[in-house]
Amino acid sequence: MTISSKNIAARDRLIVALDLPTPEENWRLVESLGDEAAFYKVGWRLFLCSGFDLVDRLRGLGKKVFLDLKMDDIGETIQTAVAVIAGRADLLTLQGGAATLRAARAGVGAAPGPKLLSVTFLSSMNAQDLSDVYGVVTRGEQAFDFDAFLLHRASMAMEAGADGLIASGGSIGLLREKLGERPLIVTPGIRPTGSSTDEHKRSLTPAEAIKMGADHLVVGRPIRSAADPLGAARQILEEIEGAIG
Repeated sequence: MTISSKNIAARDRLIVALDLPTPEENWRLVESLGDEAAFYKVGWRLFLCSGFDLVDRLRGLGKKVFLDLKMDDIGETIQTAVAVIAGRADLLTLQGGAATLRAARAGVGAAPGPKLLSVTFLSSMNAQDLSDVYGVVTRGEQAFDFDAFLLHRASMAMEAGADGLIASGGSIGLLREKLGERPLIVTPGIRPTGSSTDEHKRSLTPAEAIKMGADHLVVGRPIRSAADPLGAARQILEEIEGAIG
C-alpha cells in the first residue's frame, strides 16, 4: 500500500456526491457545506433533472464537478456527446471499452477537461457478480481471476486514452502496484469508520483508501444524510488530512 504522490490538497480530494431528489435540495446542501467542499459529483438522477444548470452554477462558484454518467455507446455518439461536455466538467466516467475511450478523447479535443475516468468494476459488485451478471466461472478448477480482470480493464483503458480509473476496495492497491502513479484513482463507496456500508461490497474508510493510493474519495450518504452535513464533511476531511500526513 502506498499513498499517491500527487500533490492534491485534502479539500480537493473529497468529492461530495449530490443525489437528493430535487435540484433545489442539492443546492441547499451545497450552500450548507460552504467552503468546506470544493468538488461535487453529479450523477444521472440529478443531471436528468437539471441538465447543465446546476453543473454551471457549481462551476460559477469555483467548485469542481465530477459528471458521473458512465457513458457507453457507438463511437460517433460518444465523441459528439463528450464534445458537448468538454470544458464544462472536471471529471467524466465512461463504462465502455477501448473504442469508447478513444471516441471520448477525440470529443474532449483541446478543451481543458474533463479528465476521463474508466469504470473498472462497480463498487456495488464483487467477484460473484461476474458469474451472476456476465456468466463467467468464479469457482472451482477454472476459477475466474478477478484481479486479472480488473488489471485487463484498467490497462486497456489507460492505453486507450483514459486519465484515470474508478476503483474501490483492494483493487486500489493492486492498480497502484501494477500501473504506478500515472492513473488518477477515484474511489467511491467511502464510509467513515463506524458507518453503514449500504450496498457497497468493497467499501473503505477515508484513511484506508488514501493509504492504498486513492487520489479522490467520493462520499454521498454519510454527508448528505447526516444530521450535521457540515460536521460530517469536516470529520472526513480530518481523516483525509491524517492519512496524507
